[in-house]
Amino acid sequence: MTLDVVLKQRLAKRRQHNLYREVKTLDRAPGPRARVDGRELLVFSSNDYLGLASRAEVIAAQQAGAECGAGATASHLVNGHLDIHRRLQQCIADVTGREAALVFSSGYMANIGTICALLGRADNIVSDRLNHASLIDGARLSGANSLRFAHNDLTSLERQLQRAATRGGATLVAVDGVYSMDGDLAPLAEIARLCTEYSAWLMVDEAHGFGVMGSEAHPLAGSCALAGLSQDQAPIVMGTLGKAAGNAGAFIAGSRALIDFLTQFARPYIYTTGMAPAVAAGALAAIELIRDEPQLQGRLRVNIAYFRRGAMRLGLPLQPSASAIQPLVLGCENIVMGVARKLQERGFLVGAIRPPTVPQGSARLRITLSAAHRAEDIDELLGALQAILQEVGVLDQ
Repeated sequence: MTLDVVLKQRLAKRRQHNLYREVKTLDRAPGPRARVDGRELLVFSSNDYLGLASRAEVIAAQQAGAECGAGATASHLVNGHLDIHRRLQQCIADVTGREAALVFSSGYMANIGTICALLGRADNIVSDRLNHASLIDGARLSGANSLRFAHNDLTSLERQLQRAATRGGATLVAVDGVYSMDGDLAPLAEIARLCTEYSAWLMVDEAHGFGVMGSEAHPLAGSCALAGLSQDQAPIVMGTLGKAAGNAGAFIAGSRALIDFLTQFARPYIYTTGMAPAVAAGALAAIELIRDEPQLQGRLRVNIAYFRRGAMRLGLPLQPSASAIQPLVLGCENIVMGVARKLQERGFLVGAIRPPTVPQGSARLRITLSAAHRAEDIDELLGALQAILQEVGVLDQ
């Protein structure tokens, strides 16, 4: 059979199981509202948690950054590293409470590059079963002995750390700080304690924590700071610049030795054209806005609490999440797709998440909240959810 015949058969099978993913076309980056395929919708599917992707100051900073060039023209180590990259990296180091930081073109590249630079076949990587795909792929590509533990299960984690210790070699524990499909937080203080006990290195993916949570000293730094972890306790922190910061790209933050090492050995950093200067300038402006306007985080927290109170009052099947990610697990792919379709017909854009992104039997609506949402927006969504879930038999009338 030809390639196209085989591919069409595989795609038909995906459609048959209601797992086919459709691309939606927006006319611009969404605020709380966006035009999708020509129609205005209220958006509850964006990772722009603080509404910065459409902030005038961030857009103006990108426009000014483009005066340095439309692109970096080469990899960072050839001649693609500009002063705006240096300033962005220093700002990230400062707000995360780390000695240094290194920017990557994406979070996927940051995770893969870091894991593969640090580990080889003689080493071990211990991963939460619900880790992001980039951490999973980094573990596979590194060639290290891969051990997985039940989600947020400290007993399971310790059992795998014991197995790794018996085998020998370096051991890296990789977890999400905030899980992208469940919205729950890793028990980082306890995980860090086990890492210290078993001489393992802790790597935390802060994609959904950076910018929206932290400590009094480092309010932007994410779940590591919220858990009170120092650089020694959480030596490898990855964060993205395309979610709360509203731009694109990612970073690794840690010790000066770690950043120097990754500069020499992280292949996705070494062999990729540097981040566009406009993106770096926009990201820097966004981080400075988050730092200078703590009310952004405050509004997001208010909206999360408001949504959860309303959802619980209506009896919606909420998961235990205190983050901006609020999943409603409905289980069946057909039901999830039907509810998402009905929501869009009523003017709402909500993500329908199905396997293989989530485990079989846990298809869900992934509702994401933003500081830019109004209470009225949330009330409208809750009303639509109640009516539709009653209509399909998930909620009692």
